[in-house]
Amino acid sequence: MEATIFAPIGAVVALLFAWYLAAKVLKADEGSDKMKKISLAVRRGANAYLKRQYTGVAIFFGVMFIVLLIMAFTGFLTIFVPFAFLTGGFFSGLSGFIGMKIATNANDRTANAAQHSLNSGLHVAFSAGAVMGFVVVGLGLVDISFWYYFLKFWYSDPAHLAAAAGQALEDAQVQAITTAMLTFGMGASSMALFARVGGGIFTKAADVGADLVGKVEAGIPEDDPRNPAVIADNVGDNVGDVAGMGADLYESYVGSIISTAALASAAGLGFSGVSIPMVMAAVGIIASIVGTFFVRTKEGATQKNLLTALRRGTWISALLIAIVSYPLIRFGLGADKTGLYFAILSGLLAGILIGISTEYFTSDTYRPTRDLAADSSGGPATVIIGGLALGMKSTVFPVVIVGVSVLASYFVSGGAADFNHGLYGIGLSAVGMLSTLGITLATDAYGPVADNAGGIAEMSELGEEVRERTDALDSLGNTTAATGKGFAIGSAALTALALIASYMDSVKVRDPSFQFDLGITNPIVLVGLFIGGVLPFLFSAFTMNAVGRAAQSIVNEVRRQFHEITGLMEGKAEPDYETCVDICTRSAQKEMVAPALVGIATPIIVGLILGVNGVVGMLAGATVTGFVMAVMMANAGGAWDNAKKYIESGKLGGKGSSAHKAAVVGDTVGDPFKDTSGPSLNILIKLTSMVSIVFAGLILSHSIF
Repeated sequence: MEATIFAPIGAVVALLFAWYLAAKVLKADEGSDKMKKISLAVRRGANAYLKRQYTGVAIFFGVMFIVLLIMAFTGFLTIFVPFAFLTGGFFSGLSGFIGMKIATNANDRTANAAQHSLNSGLHVAFSAGAVMGFVVVGLGLVDISFWYYFLKFWYSDPAHLAAAAGQALEDAQVQAITTAMLTFGMGASSMALFARVGGGIFTKAADVGADLVGKVEAGIPEDDPRNPAVIADNVGDNVGDVAGMGADLYESYVGSIISTAALASAAGLGFSGVSIPMVMAAVGIIASIVGTFFVRTKEGATQKNLLTALRRGTWISALLIAIVSYPLIRFGLGADKTGLYFAILSGLLAGILIGISTEYFTSDTYRPTRDLAADSSGGPATVIIGGLALGMKSTVFPVVIVGVSVLASYFVSGGAADFNHGLYGIGLSAVGMLSTLGITLATDAYGPVADNAGGIAEMSELGEEVRERTDALDSLGNTTAATGKGFAIGSAALTALALIASYMDSVKVRDPSFQFDLGITNPIVLVGLFIGGVLPFLFSAFTMNAVGRAAQSIVNEVRRQFHEITGLMEGKAEPDYETCVDICTRSAQKEMVAPALVGIATPIIVGLILGVNGVVGMLAGATVTGFVMAVMMANAGGAWDNAKKYIESGKLGGKGSSAHKAAVVGDTVGDPFKDTSGPSLNILIKLTSMVSIVFAGLILSHSIF
């Protein structure tokens, strides 16, 4: 029995555990009729958005399927790629849909559980987030396992192989399987782009619009039921930070495994090398399940106690993976390959360190965010300047961490003696970082559930002690969301490096005689670097402007309702929540087209003009700039948000003070930073690599240079 059988077994275990957690969440009490009514409005809004989004995405996938089918018939791709493109997008979208369904069913249950104790609220919210985490890893391995076993069966017939002269049968099979699988990630990448960008535009348009008119102009509290945009805001938390984040990390998860498998082929490690990342993913699922049982806290816990509770689960999972990975490498690849074990450790450690760095710069437990809160006393200008400076400073540690991880992975894997072995080690470090995804994503997806629970507690007028508990869970959610974004960004950087290496390998497979010229003095490479470097700026400009335009529509609508609905401000009339949800939905669908075209069309255009060398330059430039920008935006936005909450807790004047009003402005600026543009850059740097890989044959044949 070959080791890869553990991949489908792990997938089944992950999905069964997700089903168990979902059933447990749904058994919890929803609370009062008012709580149920508010939760139902959020569910309906989220379902309406996803229905419209998936309808639009289905059209895109239909068009791309036809394009890929034509390329397959003309010999640029294997015939399986168009169909695997569809499965990648389908499973990515399905994981986001399931995760969001449970999250929107858990918000009122979390608020109700918080009436009993802080730990009860944490347990319900974390279980809902864990459903998202385990559905992502489970469906990801289902997709990978299906195609691996199908292609292995198909290419077991030598008649289906186009082996090079003198190439062994097993090497030809491994190369054919991994080259085909490498192109499958484009479906997941495309789905992630639409989910992340569209969801990010929706959530931040609602959030910014609600804050600007509700908190700044009208002076009413956050999540006040009189605010017409409050339901749209709660809907946005789910479509952006649950469905969107799930699709984002699904893409990284699948991309790291298949790119490492492809690098195993280049390194001559055969089916044993291909099996390692797949088995590691299965091991990570079991370790993540064990880790979830260690997440608990006590009543009256501080932010530090709550963070420790979530960290405990993640660190125990990482420790278990570190223990099991050694025999996996030792007996799977042989004693002479044990250096690869340390590559896995470097990825695990890098993921933890990036999380710690992000937490330091974004949590109000530490000095950077507290200093930023103090900047609020000088007004909006000083808090915005301080937040930008904090975000820029925060990029240093993640860059150093990823840099050290890449170098360590490369050299401990034997890169000095064999370049391809070193690249395989880098790929394994990305798999190592993402092996804890089940529980890491759970701590991230938990945040929107806690945020919504706080909103329901406010709108349902629950007791003060309940709101204190949900505020504690919400503030923790801001930090875990920022940490999750840091993890997503770091994993995207390592995955993108593995994909660039895989792109170069796929070019050599298609044309063994091709010689790369990647010197910095090559003008084609240099132009590619410049284009890649500016791509994240252009992409971010589109997404930031999209949020601004959509938010202005919400601002106008909320002002209109405050002005025209008699008795609304006095609490004697109900606002029209549905109109705000519809405006956000229509705006998100319209505004996500331009950023999507930038991500998909640029690598094809650059490739057809500058050729393969120019594409490598573009991918390198986009990865470096995109990684740094994503870290800066995510951390600045997270710090602005927690600085506002730090003031709201009674520090520096508390709610309604001039410092609080300035912090609200900073938080409003930070919203599209941390929840739209920053996270979307993760997808951009991976999507450009995936598109480049799929269109490599076309570029080789038809480029100008």
